[in-house]
Amino acid sequence: MKISDQTTLMKNPNVAIAGATGLVGRKMIQVLEERNFPLASLKLLATAQSAGKVLSFSGKPLIVEEMTPRSFVGVDLALFSAGARASKEFAPIAAALGTLVIDNSSAFRMDPVVPLVVPEVNPGDIRRHKGIIANPNCSTIQMVVVLQPLHERFRIKRVVVSTYQSVTGAGKRALKQLESEIAQEPLGERKFPHQIAYNALPQVDVFVEAGFTREEIKMVQETRKIMHDDSIQIAPTCVRVPVIGGHSESVNLEFERPFELDAVMELLRHSPGITVQDDVAQSIYPMPIWAHEKDDVFVGRIRRDTTVASGLHLWIVSDNLRKGAATNAVQIAEVWLAQRQTAEAQRA
Repeated sequence: MKISDQTTLMKNPNVAIAGATGLVGRKMIQVLEERNFPLASLKLLATAQSAGKVLSFSGKPLIVEEMTPRSFVGVDLALFSAGARASKEFAPIAAALGTLVIDNSSAFRMDPVVPLVVPEVNPGDIRRHKGIIANPNCSTIQMVVVLQPLHERFRIKRVVVSTYQSVTGAGKRALKQLESEIAQEPLGERKFPHQIAYNALPQVDVFVEAGFTREEIKMVQETRKIMHDDSIQIAPTCVRVPVIGGHSESVNLEFERPFELDAVMELLRHSPGITVQDDVAQSIYPMPIWAHEKDDVFVGRIRRDTTVASGLHLWIVSDNLRKGAATNAVQIAEVWLAQRQTAEAQRA
C-alpha cells in the first residue's frame, strides 16, 4: 500500500531532491508524482552549474536551486542522488538539521550505523536510522528482492551472478557516449574505456582488489548486509552492455535444502515486488524492454541446475533507474512515513 492511501496523521513532509537534474534525480521527481507521495513542498537542488534550470512537478514549474548547507533548513526529507562526494559533504549537514536523508550514492552503504534498505527485504532496519538511510546499488536491489524469499524458505549457500547492466546506470555521460557512437557522431569526454556501442564491457566501475571491480565487491557486501547473513557466498561478474535502460542478471543459486520447482514458482509469484514471466514455449521471459518504466523486479528462465544437489537458475531484470534507484528511495520514504504515523497513533 502506498503511504498516500492511508490516513495522514502527521503533517506532510517538506521534501528536497539533491541532484535533481541527473538521470536518477529526474526519475525521483517522476516517481514522487506518480505515487502521489504526500509532500507539503518540493525543493530541487543541484550544483551551481545547474542552478536556474526549470523542471516540472505536478504540472507546475520548479526552479532548481544551488545546493548549500542552508538548503536543508526546514526540510523533513531529502532524496540524494548527487554522487558520493556531495553526499559525504551535505548529508551529515542535512541530518544534523533534522532532515532524514535517503542517499542513493555509495557514500554510506557500508557504514555500520547507516541502514541499507530494500523495503521488500528489510523494512524494519529503517527504524534504527540516525538521520541517514542508504539506497543500495541498483544491481544489488533487484537481486535481493528475489533472493530474500528463497533464502527464507530454502537457505542459500552460494550465489553466482553475471550482470548485463545498461548504460544509464553510469549516468548522462555514459548515455551520451552510446548515442554518439551509434550515430557515428564526434564524441567529447568518454565515460567508458572502450566503445560501448555493439560491444560488451566486462568492467563496471574500477578494478580494486583480486581482479574484481568495485561494482562486484558492492554486490557481495551489500547483499550480506541487507539480508543480515554474512555466510552467503557470492561470486559476481558485472558487465556493461549497450542497452539504454534496464539491468539483467543471470543468477545461479545453491540451496542448503531440497526444493521443488513448483514451490519456487509459487513462492516467487506471491512475493512482494516480483513479477514472474516464465513461459518459454511462448518465448516469454524478462527483458529490459518489458521492464522499462515499471517498478517490479521480473524473474524468469526458472529451472533446476542439475550439476548440484539443490541448484537453481534464474534470469532477473529490472528498470535500474526506477526500482534500482528512484523508486526504491521513494518506497523507503513511504515506509518511514508510515512508521512515523503508526508511532504517532500509538502515542495519541
